[in-house]
Parts: sequence; C-alpha cells; structure tokens
Amino acid sequence: MESELVSQAGMLKALGDETRLRIFLMLSQGELCACKILEEFDITQPTLSYHMRILCSSGLVSSRKSGIWTRYTINRDAVLKITGLMESVSESLVTSDDRCTEARCV
Repeated sequence: MESELVSQAGMLKALGDETRLRIFLMLSQGELCACKILEEFDITQPTLSYHMRILCSSGLVSSRKSGIWTRYTINRDAVLKITGLMESVSESLVTSDDRCTEARCV
C-alpha cells in the first residue's frame, strides 16, 4: 500500500508543472515525437528532455527511440492508477456527505 501511495504521489507531482501537464494532454491524443512536442513550446531541447525524464520516471509516459528522435506515449496502466485514486476519493466524499448532518458538520 505504501509503495502504491509513493508511486501515485510521484505521478501527481509530475503533473503539478504546467508544461508537463500540457505535454501530457498532448500525448493523450496519441504517440508523439519529441520534435513535435518541442514545436509547441518555447523551450530548448534540453529543457524538454528534463520534463520528459520526469514524466517517464514517474511512470506516466513511456518512451522509445526512433532514429535520432524519441517517441512518447502515455502509460495507460499509470493513468488507471490515478483514475482509481480519484474515483476512490470521489466515492468517499459521497459516503461522507451521506453521513454528515448540519449539526455534526461545520
């Protein structure tokens, strides 16, 4: 359980940066070459590599070499873990709302 929380925290932390979140949303449309990602940002290639390294090390994104470029895709299993976490929280909120009365809740 603890290692699962560490993994989920790493994924959420990776998405806590606007640039990485934008890259992640771009990848939700399908596999992209680093060159295509770079075209959408006013950053250098080393800066893109830094952001991609964080996304990949968090487990959210997978990479593969294709010639001189690297191609990136979203790791579906990682997304399912984050989705499961959010669904669990959402279900807990509904349950706690059902148990809460105005007299007990502030």
